[in-house]
Amino acid sequence: MSKHVLLPTDFSQNAQNAINYAVKLYREQPCDFYLLNVFGLSGYSLDKMMVPEPGELAYEAAKDYSEEELHKLQQHFQITSENTAHTFHTISVFNSLLEGVKQAINKKDIDIVVMGTKGKSGAARALFGSNTVEVMEKITLCPVIAVPEKVGFITPKEIVFPTDFKCSFKRRELQYLLDILKLHHAEVQILHIGTESGLNKTQLENKKLLSTIFKEVEHVFCFEEGDKIPAEIKKFISERGSNMLAFVNRKHGFLENIFTKPLIKEVSYSSDIPILALHDSA
Repeated sequence: MSKHVLLPTDFSQNAQNAINYAVKLYREQPCDFYLLNVFGLSGYSLDKMMVPEPGELAYEAAKDYSEEELHKLQQHFQITSENTAHTFHTISVFNSLLEGVKQAINKKDIDIVVMGTKGKSGAARALFGSNTVEVMEKITLCPVIAVPEKVGFITPKEIVFPTDFKCSFKRRELQYLLDILKLHHAEVQILHIGTESGLNKTQLENKKLLSTIFKEVEHVFCFEEGDKIPAEIKKFISERGSNMLAFVNRKHGFLENIFTKPLIKEVSYSSDIPILALHDSA
């Protein structure tokens, strides 16, 4: 079954790098890739009543540019993709990035979003950076992979999944992580960072549940001592040379203290590896 992958782009090098990453990540799987460009116009705001109408000169010029650049990308990746079961589609829309992504997810039955963390430097309407964090936080219908600037594709052979074992997980929450692990025969490092001397009954039960969920893939439980969680995660990844960081973006719980503003910005901007943001299915 073909996977539907949404690829937002502002035509920056970082956006193209993220598209490259997605194509290679799923190189052995049939995919429909949707190249999305949301365009705006100087002097107009979606928050105000000043919204340009189709047919207006400025609107049509911006739309033409968006469609032409998308067509170039479509042609490039359709030719260069090594998988003949990869098909590339284009979506051009006047909208905010977040709303454009939401709309595309609903209309195209998107499975996962892959995007860069930075856009064109000095652009009047930057689509990445803080907006990438917003997408990671607010898109709950499917997972989001954020690919840091200038990070080339490396087959994910080791993925780090931090948890304090205080919350239970459902298999469906972790399904996309399991898919990537199986696709690339990768190992997941289930990382616990803390200062307690041992796990309590609830933590032990949740640890056992994770063992069951990850039973079909290689998995290792790692315990590191420390109380500065984000720094310890980065240190662990750096020392091991891990290839991806995955977490479940929950409204309440352990990772709320790690991956919310401003810490999610710190992690996503300074990360040297892609971040997979999964979502609470409750």
